[in-house]
Amino acid sequence: MGIGSGTHATQTAEIMKRFEEIVLAERPDVLIVVGDVNSTVACALVTSKVSFDSVGTRPLIAHVEAGLRSFDRTMPEEVNRIITDHLSDLLFVTEESGLTNLQKEGVSSDSVHFVGNTMIDSLLAFKGKADSSTKLDELGLLAAGQNGDGKKVARYALLTLHRPANVDNRESFQNILAGLQELGEDCPIIFPVHPRTQKRIKEFGIDLNLRSSNAADGRSRGGMHLIDPLGYLDFLCLMKNAAIVVTDSGGVQEETTCLGIPCVTVRENTERPVTVDKGTNIIAGTSQDGIRTALRAQARRTSTGTIPLHWDGKAATRIVEVLVRTRVHQKSPLRPVLV
Repeated sequence: MGIGSGTHATQTAEIMKRFEEIVLAERPDVLIVVGDVNSTVACALVTSKVSFDSVGTRPLIAHVEAGLRSFDRTMPEEVNRIITDHLSDLLFVTEESGLTNLQKEGVSSDSVHFVGNTMIDSLLAFKGKADSSTKLDELGLLAAGQNGDGKKVARYALLTLHRPANVDNRESFQNILAGLQELGEDCPIIFPVHPRTQKRIKEFGIDLNLRSSNAADGRSRGGMHLIDPLGYLDFLCLMKNAAIVVTDSGGVQEETTCLGIPCVTVRENTERPVTVDKGTNIIAGTSQDGIRTALRAQARRTSTGTIPLHWDGKAATRIVEVLVRTRVHQKSPLRPVLV
């Protein structure tokens, strides 16, 4: 969610006001901001203007996931990314495209560090633990008569949709769903529904041709199966076992690439091009034909892609090493604030 008008602008102003009080009280050496949401740019902007003394001493600003660009400024996140990067003193990059983007924008290479992806750190740390989730069983996606380590997972697709451009417009939303009809005839589509998307489904009166997610005799069949939003481990379990994932989420594009799961992104662009160039992702757009074409291409695909450089679970360690090197001349311990 980017900075906008009305309620969003009011919320952002409140974030800035309250965070300034925290920074002045805590006086950290470093502010670490992550990603591209409202709080990311709001806290970076506040910190860039605070002063602890008469010479203007302030915390260093470190941006994790720096340099990502969709080159589409109609996306609020894109504006947040650009502003945050140009306010930051240390820029931690997840993929090589970020290095190129920041160089073109005139950011000093001394400030930029290619460390990898902290979200992949989390995924690799918890991938095994996700096997303890019971969601596959609850959704009837385990073959009958199988149990223990030998249980067999039925073929299914996983869908996530939440971006305003996709779900806030009835025609766009319906086009995406129509593009998924062929997939839904082939296998169940499990759809954990974001609260924003839930609201639009009800508001627009959209018929998703649903089958009950509680009826045992319908669980393994095709069609769209709406479920409530999931916790991290349950979602990771569904993602790592899916035959294909359809999404408009940037993070899911990265996670499926790491897991080797085919992904179709229902957007016109991506700020994470490595997921297409080296990973498992195809950008489909939002037209019915584009989505169907991308899904068919994934069905023919034999490669599981390659893991991008530095997506090895050690990004956070590299970030800490840079922070320590940057402040090593100080006698006092590093005192970061993470938001």
